[in-house]
Amino acid sequence: MSASAVENRFCRTIRRKARAAGLSACALALAAVAVVAVGTAPVDAKLKPKVRAHRVFHGANYHPPYAALVVDDNSGEVLHEVNPDEPRHPASLTKIMTLYLLFEQLESGSLKLSTPLPISAHAAAQPPTKLGLRAGQTIAVEDAIKGLVTKSANDAAAVVGEAIGGTEEQFAERMTRKARALGMSGTTYVNASGLPAEAQITTARDQVTLGRAIQTRFPHYYGYFATPRFQYRGASMNNHNTLLATVEGVDGIKTGYTEASGYNLVTSVHRNNRHLVCVVLGGTSNGQRDARMRQLIEENIARASTERTAPAIVENPDLEKDATYSVSTTKPEPAVPAAMETPPAPAGDADVGGTAAKPAVLEPPPPAQPTSTLSTGATP
Repeated sequence: MSASAVENRFCRTIRRKARAAGLSACALALAAVAVVAVGTAPVDAKLKPKVRAHRVFHGANYHPPYAALVVDDNSGEVLHEVNPDEPRHPASLTKIMTLYLLFEQLESGSLKLSTPLPISAHAAAQPPTKLGLRAGQTIAVEDAIKGLVTKSANDAAAVVGEAIGGTEEQFAERMTRKARALGMSGTTYVNASGLPAEAQITTARDQVTLGRAIQTRFPHYYGYFATPRFQYRGASMNNHNTLLATVEGVDGIKTGYTEASGYNLVTSVHRNNRHLVCVVLGGTSNGQRDARMRQLIEENIARASTERTAPAIVENPDLEKDATYSVSTTKPEPAVPAAMETPPAPAGDADVGGTAAKPAVLEPPPPAQPTSTLSTGATP
């Protein structure tokens, strides 16, 4: 039988069956074609992996205001700087200060790692990224910490803020006072998470200060920043800071992103008795930001001192007590884009004096590299 005869016979059959079923011939034909197509597909078609289209967030003209700073923590010397004192939005780098105040509560014994923190409707309603916390329930302090350092959970940040400050706004005032006590004169907080807020600003220099101070003040709790992944209510989440698994000596600390801030990163690296704390603000993608941070580390680590000569960063309680701050009246200068330092294009990426006396730790803290309380494994 010729091909045309087979086609005519198929068409007649389609029309006959359509009349019997009360369907249009077109509809039945489409169904028949679908059946034939499935029946003749290769046997292993279902085994082929699904290919997801890459989601492009920004165009070629996306250039958030850039800043960078590399400081030798042993000597206190600045090894590299670009716009270190220009105002920038911190994004989720905000959570470093949120955790600083939480570690302070743990150190004093006001809270324990097992303390349940109440989840309010306000906290549960925070936009992603989040843990999906539900109002009326609770979350243990340790789970909140892990959610902050891995998932960068905004709902967990709000829970912590309300637990310590009463309201998130009052907590933000407390955060700002602590920033002043640490000498972070260019930083103002209005929320605990880093979600977009015009008045929430910082500088690269202030973020280096905080990155150095939190390690000195809370050496045991600081180990949480190296958490590779976190399991919570059946869901597994990896740490957003991929440099933990890919750059020798990196032990933290935090990523951040909003459209206005660009891609931010504070990094601490210990290598051969040298210690750098580095900040990149305003990256154009995760990949570009990470590539720039790798370059800054490798270009400057050999220049760092192997002997500790710099005084530790300590809080000035008078500055904290005397600081005045109001969310409604704070009007910082806008983060006007400054001259960009041209970073190298990443390969294979399409995107993103003295020591202060410390109060006794009333609860045994986790080790710097936790094994029982922190999950193990390499971050992809």
